[in-house]
Amino acid sequence: MSRPILNNSHHTEVWLEVKLYAILDMREIDQTLITYIWVYLKWRNEYIEWKPDEFCGIKYITIPTSYLWMPDIAIEEMTEKDKASPSPYLSIFSDGMVEFRNDQVVLSTCKMHVYKFPFDIQSCNLSFKSIMHEDKEIYLQSSRNDTMLTEWSRKVMHTQYEWLFINISVTSEIVNHFGFDQNAVIYTITMKRRSVLYLANFILPVLFFLLLDLSSFLISDTGGEKLGFKVTVLLAVTVMQLLLNEILPSSSDSIPLIAVYCIGVFALMLLSLLETILVMHLIEKDSAIEDETDGDRSLGENSGNNQGSHNFCSCFREIKRCSPRASVDEVSSHETPSVSLSSLTQKGSSSKLTEVSFALEKVSDELRETGKTITLLSSNRKPGYWTRMVKKINKVFIISYLTAVAVFLAIMGLLWYTAEDE
Repeated sequence: MSRPILNNSHHTEVWLEVKLYAILDMREIDQTLITYIWVYLKWRNEYIEWKPDEFCGIKYITIPTSYLWMPDIAIEEMTEKDKASPSPYLSIFSDGMVEFRNDQVVLSTCKMHVYKFPFDIQSCNLSFKSIMHEDKEIYLQSSRNDTMLTEWSRKVMHTQYEWLFINISVTSEIVNHFGFDQNAVIYTITMKRRSVLYLANFILPVLFFLLLDLSSFLISDTGGEKLGFKVTVLLAVTVMQLLLNEILPSSSDSIPLIAVYCIGVFALMLLSLLETILVMHLIEKDSAIEDETDGDRSLGENSGNNQGSHNFCSCFREIKRCSPRASVDEVSSHETPSVSLSSLTQKGSSSKLTEVSFALEKVSDELRETGKTITLLSSNRKPGYWTRMVKKINKVFIISYLTAVAVFLAIMGLLWYTAEDE
């Protein structure tokens, strides 16, 4: 049951070979990889050796694993043991070589780089090492090179989930976790995500929502249909962002490009919604000015039918014109002192009336000038002023909006094509 060596001064060499049979699942949200692998272990038992000719030509035998020592090889990234029982048998060859074959489902951790999601390439490690033995006791090494492992894995692979298997590479290194050195063999599985479904089910729908928002400029601004349409499209993009939040891991160090894509589209549509609110406010303001203008016109018609102000001014003009003449005629027609005194009194009264009439006429002239000024000011806000401003605002905003959308989409496509995973 101990390590099978005749001389305790040397180590036991263990040859390892791993074939990837299937990629069962990749969970982005908790960053785990589920694979189905075939594991081959081979080592030499120095206490066992025979000549097949002396034993009826028997070259190898199969015995239960509990009868002989086995290296305690484990996968460092494994987070859950395989529920299936391991292979119960060992194969012993006549030259003392012992072989153990086992297939197992491995649930392992894999730090994902989702910066280019869904056009990302992931590399996940499966590190094999001894649990208890140092590298002076067990020396673990791979029996095949990268090219052979990749070709064999491609031949035996049955399913790849949503991933496209690229290659599998193997490296060896010395690790020190518990105060002593151990030899580890690391298999790196490199795979590329199949992005067609994400392109069809997520990226293109968000782009279609953006095109719908662009087409909303053809809807009239006078009603509330345009505003309701834009709000509905904006809510649809929000739902897509919630779906994206359930896919991407929350522990990512950088913001994925697809999140930037959604945020950018959301921001563009939000600006379009704010522009629509501003335009509708200006149109309502123009409608209010038209209502005030109609009220002023109705008041003007009523004042035109009533000539009180005109008669009022005419009355004082008559006073101004008639009072001096009456005083002169009265003085000339009577020569007696008593009549002359009376005429002087009337002359004084008429002069006062004349001064009053001059003052009232001056007030009426000032009121007339004030009315002209008010009319001139109101002519600058004549009906249709804000409507014409809305047309100019819409024209400038549509050109700027189309330019911003084109530049944004071009930058996102360039980043997805050239950026490296972070």
